[in-house]
Amino acid sequence: MNKDANIAFLLSNRFNDFGSDGGPAAKELAPKISSIQRYLVTNIGDGVPKIDVKHVVLASMVLKGVGGILFVFGSTTGAYLLIYYLLLITPLLHDFYHYEMDDSRFHYLLADFVQNVALLGALLFFIGMKNVLSRRSTKKKHLKTKTT
Repeated sequence: MNKDANIAFLLSNRFNDFGSDGGPAAKELAPKISSIQRYLVTNIGDGVPKIDVKHVVLASMVLKGVGGILFVFGSTTGAYLLIYYLLLITPLLHDFYHYEMDDSRFHYLLADFVQNVALLGALLFFIGMKNVLSRRSTKKKHLKTKTT
């Protein structure tokens, strides 16, 4: 298992070891967050607020935990929270674009990236179907009474 797989595993089990410093997941994500911070500062300027890794881990915990529970009960709010989670975490964890195609990590990360994009599509499909079904239920057909 490579380093990026360890990060994904740590984020999936982050409820146990969060602690005051964000736990092991925060330590593993720190270089990726700092590179994003440097990129934002070079392109936008010094007015960019500092991104705290602990807040990123906490936000992913809340989005995935609350979103997953609500989604299990069929809530579109849960689906939206999971969409936000996928949009936040997928580019951070599965950064296949930093590796050459010959590297074994490239294919592993690309497969996980595509899987998260598929999950995102499934959540969007779920929201679309909920909207269609709710519109149909408001347009119930009225039964005509028969006269004899």
